Amino acid sequence: MRMHLRPFFREANLFKGLTLQLQVQLRSYGRHRDPFPTKVSHYLNRANLIDSIRLTLRSNNPNSSLTTLIKHRLLDSFVVTQALRSAPSADSALSLIHALEKSSRFSHTHHTLHALATVLAKSGRCSELKSLINDIRDNRFGTVRFSFMNLMQWHSAARDLDSVMEVWDQYRLESNRVCTESFNIVMALCVQLGKDYEAVGVFRRMIDEGYPPNCRSYSLIIKHLVKSLNLSEAMEVFNLLPSMRIKRTLKQYSVLVEGFIGSKRFDEVRTLVDEMQVDGILPSRGLSLLLQRMQEEGILKEKDQLFGEILPDERVKNVSYSIDGGDEDENEDEDQNMRGSSQSDHVDGIHLKPWLDPRALASALQNWSPDEVAVLEGVNFVWTTRLVCKILRNFKTPEAAWNFFCWVANQPGFTHDIYTVQRMITLLARNGRTELVDRLISKIRMEGMRLPFSTIRLIIDFYGISKNADAALKVFNDDRILCGSISRLNLMLLYSSLLRTLTKCGRNSDALDMLDEMILNGICPDIQTFSGLMHYFSHLGDIKTVQKLFAMVRQSGLEPDAFLYKVLIEGYCKSKRAALAWRLFEDMKNSGLVPDSAIKELLVRSLWKEGRRREAAAVEESCEEINLVLPLALQGHVWTVSSTDITRVYNIYSNCFVSNGA
Repeated sequence: MRMHLRPFFREANLFKGLTLQLQVQLRSYGRHRDPFPTKVSHYLNRANLIDSIRLTLRSNNPNSSLTTLIKHRLLDSFVVTQALRSAPSADSALSLIHALEKSSRFSHTHHTLHALATVLAKSGRCSELKSLINDIRDNRFGTVRFSFMNLMQWHSAARDLDSVMEVWDQYRLESNRVCTESFNIVMALCVQLGKDYEAVGVFRRMIDEGYPPNCRSYSLIIKHLVKSLNLSEAMEVFNLLPSMRIKRTLKQYSVLVEGFIGSKRFDEVRTLVDEMQVDGILPSRGLSLLLQRMQEEGILKEKDQLFGEILPDERVKNVSYSIDGGDEDENEDEDQNMRGSSQSDHVDGIHLKPWLDPRALASALQNWSPDEVAVLEGVNFVWTTRLVCKILRNFKTPEAAWNFFCWVANQPGFTHDIYTVQRMITLLARNGRTELVDRLISKIRMEGMRLPFSTIRLIIDFYGISKNADAALKVFNDDRILCGSISRLNLMLLYSSLLRTLTKCGRNSDALDMLDEMILNGICPDIQTFSGLMHYFSHLGDIKTVQKLFAMVRQSGLEPDAFLYKVLIEGYCKSKRAALAWRLFEDMKNSGLVPDSAIKELLVRSLWKEGRRREAAAVEESCEEINLVLPLALQGHVWTVSSTDITRVYNIYSNCFVSNGA
């Protein structure tokens, strides 16, 4: 049976008054957006214009129609940006630009020029891209500017590695610290161009320079390993991500599933499908079709919850295009049901799916007035799980999201499922709306449904952001059963999330009590959890607790890594306990570990301040005896990543290509 909730919130008495309580004070936007009485009307008319331009750009003779469309009074930088982003080619995008240049009422903005640059880059039009960049530099477009990251992204899309490296070198020269994504861009392009060893080198440089790899970094590694048919190694990296507190993404699942299906390794595919449900991942339509075919062939067990509404929906029709030669103002209130149905006229037989921007639509619904709702109800939108999730993600306030969530539950053909519910729950938890989270969880319990483990953990993490320790404890103690049986690794991660939330809320004694309970239950914290706790208590100056925690690390049989020593030394120095920090430095050295240059300098400076010149000199001499250049930064991060895990990922990754003679 497909995993879904029965019609949600249709019991009027259950939430009567709740929506009123949360509803934002009604406001009319008719006076501000005349002749459009609401923001939703404005959005819909913009959408129609964007669709008209999209279809025109795909026609055999776009110029005459473009001349009419660019005179439309709704044409602005937003409309042009969206049209350029969906242009089928660089030539069609340039035809729109040339038409706009003839209009005195339009001027380019940051968004339109960036959209044009992206189209040129993806089409490999390097000379025209560089010409546009030079025009922007020469202030031809006024105050429009671009960043180093913009340049790197454009040159990468054009597969121009030399230009990417040139910009990156300049970025590094002019900035004290670059962003992790700049490494990802270079790494991804190296993979695309078949420069395997260079890609590994960029990852090594990232961690050596102290830039913690992010989710995209690991996605690139997994994709690279799958591409080179190192499937087992890709799966090994993927399995390490939870312990590093890295979110596993749909892209990672898709790459792995396709790789294992191609190699006929169906046991791994089954494992991934199970894990996808634990992580609460909504499969893409393409992946759903692929898995459905496997199910029909008997390779996969029936898993209706993966394939229900996420398959291509026949209710979503195409849009086609016709131009009325009459006055434009007369057509601005025309039937807008094209969001879900097709028109009979068309250009050169071209049909497209309707343009729809969840972010813009969520922005239009932000105030949730009766007028906005009336317009929305009059439009033939096809509400799907994926669309509702995207719109919920883009609401800026929990009140607007909740109002939409309750309203869409009553729309024909739509029923909330576990994906939309988990999206709503986590949004509410992040904003501290504990009473609504409790109502949703109660509803789920009544329906006998199962929440993904990742959602329970996210709720606890987000309660740390909204400073709701009691609510987090309740979820941990009472509601974690909603995700079914929990593996020992996942239970350890859940405890770790709770400990982090308790420290964020300043519940020190509760955190220590929970740590004791965790150990008594046979769940050993990992190094990251201990480093996070030590970092927290050392910054409070509670050295006694820090020493107790370090003793627990020793007793548990865990081997302190270099990053844990770094956290301790830094904490002792900031608490003016340089003597204790020096003893830790000696322990670190005796374990064969070395500090990074920043910690060595901090330790020497602290010892000098406390009058311990002999010890300061000993630290300097010890580092000289090592006869090595100290690393720029130690690998690891409090609460999330240990240096052991990063080293393990690097070894898996590099060995695949070194052994292949890359």
